[in-house]
Amino acid sequence: MTIRIVLVGTTHPGNIGAVARATKNMGLDDLALVAPRYFPHDEATARASGADDLLERARVYRTLAEAVADCSFVVGASARSRAINWPCLDARDAAARLVAESAGGPVAAVFGPEKSGLCNADLDLCDALLSIPANPAFSSLNLAMAVQVVTYEIRAATSEKPPGFVPDAPAATREDMEHFYAHLEQTMRATGFLDPDNPRHLMRRLRRLFLRARPDQNELNILRGILSSVDRVLPPRKEDA
Repeated sequence: MTIRIVLVGTTHPGNIGAVARATKNMGLDDLALVAPRYFPHDEATARASGADDLLERARVYRTLAEAVADCSFVVGASARSRAINWPCLDARDAAARLVAESAGGPVAAVFGPEKSGLCNADLDLCDALLSIPANPAFSSLNLAMAVQVVTYEIRAATSEKPPGFVPDAPAATREDMEHFYAHLEQTMRATGFLDPDNPRHLMRRLRRLFLRARPDQNELNILRGILSSVDRVLPPRKEDA
């Protein structure tokens, strides 16, 4: 799988280093630079913070056409609306599409100059626009931030999902839960918390609460133990006298 991060016309060398760091953080290792103003540069190396190897391997091209010549699918980051409608994907959908298309060969995510973004001639080489939804009142993202968002989504799209929560005890059965509800209602009646003339409303809400919680057998034993400790300090019921 080759997913290339392409920077076009980057004016600040520190941004190139920060992008290299963001790219390596997310497990990508193909960085291409199109007509950077300053590269190589000490500030790029300093901002890379350990991603120097990506800077050393980064290929520099004169034009975007050269940088993406071998790519089968290209998305171009753009925050501006365009007179001509391009297919537009948000960062998550773009990442998923890049991952899928990369099965057939190299693909690329392209980011333009810091101040102006990609020009229309560059976008003509892109299959789709990539947008990052942000606060409309303050939507401008630093170049490295934008790359970090996109590369994170790429990693999320390619990574195996972490295993879900594995309980350390079997789930409580419906029979277990019914015994618990009966015990709970009995204890609440004894403490006066539950109105014996109208128990259904409260008990229904409590059932919904515990259905969401889905306690396992150990947790249910703890709850039953709490109820039993309350029962022990209550005065004897008339029917037990």
